[in-house]
Amino acid sequence: MSGTLKATMRLPHPVLFVSHGAPTLALDEAHPTHAFLKALGPGLPKAQAILVISAHWDTEVPTVTGTVRQDTIHDFSGFPEPLYALRYPAPGAPSLARETAGLLQAAGFEARIVPDRGLDHGAWVPLMLMYPKAQIPVVQLSLQTRLGTEHHLKLGEALATLRERGVLIVASGGATHNLREFFRPAPGQDESYVKNFTKWLQTVVKKHDVKSLKDYRKLAPDAARAHPTEEHFLPLLVAAGAAGGPGQRIHSGMTGSSLAMDAYQFF
Repeated sequence: MSGTLKATMRLPHPVLFVSHGAPTLALDEAHPTHAFLKALGPGLPKAQAILVISAHWDTEVPTVTGTVRQDTIHDFSGFPEPLYALRYPAPGAPSLARETAGLLQAAGFEARIVPDRGLDHGAWVPLMLMYPKAQIPVVQLSLQTRLGTEHHLKLGEALATLRERGVLIVASGGATHNLREFFRPAPGQDESYVKNFTKWLQTVVKKHDVKSLKDYRKLAPDAARAHPTEEHFLPLLVAAGAAGGPGQRIHSGMTGSSLAMDAYQFF
């Protein structure tokens, strides 16, 4: 990976959106999403590198990791001690970082490369399950939550050609993400909004209805309740932009009663 990635003769890689849930997903073998992610990686075309967009890295301008070897960031507290012992020592990909930054700059974005940031749990938890040997080089791209949905759709569009160079784009967030209701549910709380929102999302992704995705705050049922803050939804916009076409739901599940764990594959 010392030079620019070369175009391959294969079909473009699919693009993924996965819900990473709580960090304990990495250890929770009983959780259906744990099993799903473990089976997902081996079934995908072999990737030269992975570009991951996580809900847990937000910066002023698009920023990519240019590290040679990734540190594992334990960006959480109060969880079981074995979780802090986990490491995901995937190699970095400085050449992919440069190419990613170049594509973003060519599309009119200001883009930066940082040489010393590792992978947060939104990145390493799903990747650890999908690719446990940590042999595929990984680069992470940040969000700019304050800039909203259209900005993130355009980020993805700028990166679409990476799919032809053997890069697997993985967007990691949550199909719904209401932590207040997850940690402090009210007695008799009506959770039907989760099903209503995820059903709507499945429909618009299948149609590649990017207008509705961009305006989800107005158009989706219970959008503000499903996503009181937007950082776990915006990675899906990056995935939709990079794919440029429809996607299908390939997994559905729950953590508790308010965190939908749906995953999508775009072709």
